[in-house]
Amino acid sequence: MLKVLADAPAAGGYSAVSTVWVLVGAALVFFMQAGFAMVETGFTRAKNAGNIIMKNLMDFCIGTPIFWLVGFGIMFGSGSFIGAYKGIAAESAYGAVSPDGVPFFAYFIFQTVFCATAATIVSGAMAERTKFISYCIYSAAISLIVYPIEAHWIWGGGWLSEMGFHDFAGSTCVHMAGGVAAFVGAAILGPRIGKYDKNGKARAIPGHNLTLGALGCCILWFCWFGFNGASTVSMEGEAISLAGKVFTTTNLAAAVATLVCMIFTWVKYKKPDVSMTLNASLAGLVAITAGCDTVSPVSAAIIGTVSGVLVVFGVEFIDQVLKIDDPVGACGVHLCNGLWGTVAVGLFSDGTMGEKGLFTGGGAHLLGIQALGALAVIAWVAGTMFIIFEAIKHTIGLRASEQEEIIGLDVTEHGLVSSYADFAPTMSQAALSYTKEDAKSVKKVERPASAVPVEKAIEVNSYTAGADRTKMTKVVIICSQTKLRSLVDALESINVTGVTITNVLGCGMQKGQPEYYRGAVVEASLIPKVKVEVVVCKVAPRNVIDTAKSVLYTGHYGDGKIFVYDVENVVKVRTSEEGYDALQDSGESA
Repeated sequence: MLKVLADAPAAGGYSAVSTVWVLVGAALVFFMQAGFAMVETGFTRAKNAGNIIMKNLMDFCIGTPIFWLVGFGIMFGSGSFIGAYKGIAAESAYGAVSPDGVPFFAYFIFQTVFCATAATIVSGAMAERTKFISYCIYSAAISLIVYPIEAHWIWGGGWLSEMGFHDFAGSTCVHMAGGVAAFVGAAILGPRIGKYDKNGKARAIPGHNLTLGALGCCILWFCWFGFNGASTVSMEGEAISLAGKVFTTTNLAAAVATLVCMIFTWVKYKKPDVSMTLNASLAGLVAITAGCDTVSPVSAAIIGTVSGVLVVFGVEFIDQVLKIDDPVGACGVHLCNGLWGTVAVGLFSDGTMGEKGLFTGGGAHLLGIQALGALAVIAWVAGTMFIIFEAIKHTIGLRASEQEEIIGLDVTEHGLVSSYADFAPTMSQAALSYTKEDAKSVKKVERPASAVPVEKAIEVNSYTAGADRTKMTKVVIICSQTKLRSLVDALESINVTGVTITNVLGCGMQKGQPEYYRGAVVEASLIPKVKVEVVVCKVAPRNVIDTAKSVLYTGHYGDGKIFVYDVENVVKVRTSEEGYDALQDSGESA
């Protein structure tokens, strides 16, 4: 993050354009909280959606006052290892650290949102099984001391800065640091229930809403232009052209990483993996963040290419080899690619902002400094977070109970029955929470005053069921989702108009075609199907069966099955008609 590029305006005053630039950048970086919340929510299960949103909200709200009270002073006080604390963030104490032309508090809020970003990375890797109070505590610790000290080394005038270490916008001190903390936390916390089988093989636990995940990814990509671009902290002089370069390299690395990952997973898994490709966009952004000001567009494309492959191997290695459960791929994205981006400066720096890199004619000196800085930050963050996590684990506890994890953290931690109030999970959770004590307090239900008496109900034709027309049969058809519309149309053509349709999961004897989610095989029993149920009397069951077979048959596995049941009785609530009569409508179809 630069200070030297900001040319001081006349008479020592503030630059309006630079101040606005920094404030808009701060707003964009703050909005990354929404992006992280959407990515983490979409990549996890619905029963924990509210909990994840709450965590992403609170790490910012907890970190802001802590960074104001303590963190900023540690980060920007004088000193090589730790800044000399001179009180809460105020211009009188720390005004000298502000870039020329930018007011102190504009620079302070810009630094605050970066601190919050480092803290929020951790929540994704530890999602779905961490106690909320424990999350609040370790999030506070990151903003209080873990982030400020290592960021002081790099951006606050510390020992790495003095050596010439280069991290323009935070591949190292924001993303890699957050990734290391996430890795340590996920390792100590342990995997989610059911993530690994008895042999240690990883099971896929697909996220409940990839649409949200994609929205979060796009929000983060958009906000990254503020994250990287506004890190010039100026729009005067040379910083004007530099900002354009930063935007270009940032976007190029992300786009190339996404494209490469799509192709790579297409070859590796036989189909392009959606969630992994979304992760690749973020991986490219993370990797370019350190050197976006000092690498060429060609080098940015190379960095993105490596990121597109590295994120796949990183996620798979952490998940399947190390057996560390990271639901959203935070470690693969931020740790692996933050490290790669840090080292890439030493390989590809074009000398714009310091030394040249190894591949651009500068030798190995800068590469050595970058490697040393990366190792130092990893050691600091891993050591301090290990102590913090272990302390929490052995005091108030780090992990939610088995029952809380199975039911979901929304209802157990927050009393939130469902984050999707109009959908079926609300009803099912509410039914589970209904007790005998609740039943005692419920009065006898009377017919509502607005209910229409049977004798005044809408007129219906009366049918008299003959002896040969009284048998009622339920036909249940399990079939592919792609055949549903054709099946319903065919049933209507034989006068079957009453159908009940349910989305179900299952498989037949063939166990389905193997599918992959983030490199892990999805359980074969989770093939999506639809269940179509009809009850007929007037229409012959054989006619329904033959019609369904003619529509569904392809000759391949998965065409479906048909089950036939006898029905004892049917009652139409509105008219109290039963049996054959209850199955008729005004058109006398069944």
